[in-house]
Amino acid sequence: MENAQTTPQTQERETHHPRRVGLVTSASGNKTIRVLVESQVQHPMYGKYLLRRTKLAAHDPENAAQKGDTVEITSCRRISKMKSWRLVRVVKKATISSQAKAERG
Repeated sequence: MENAQTTPQTQERETHHPRRVGLVTSASGNKTIRVLVESQVQHPMYGKYLLRRTKLAAHDPENAAQKGDTVEITSCRRISKMKSWRLVRVVKKATISSQAKAERG
């Protein structure tokens, strides 16, 4: 009568929270980063694609991300007034040229 089903305790919990990839614009706060996320949306009438940018505050518990890094973030429960996103991983570390670009733009 052994069943090959996995129980919820043995398998990892899958989350269906949205994930975003963006550029860290500020890492000056303790355990907090600001991430610039860009997305393209199509204009409803004219069909032209528009670039939308939004800055999100994300929780970085180990202070792993630095300014200019490309990071992946996911939504989570509200941590503070501004933070409802958390860092998943650092996709790409910053180089000197990308840090200079992040300062300008």
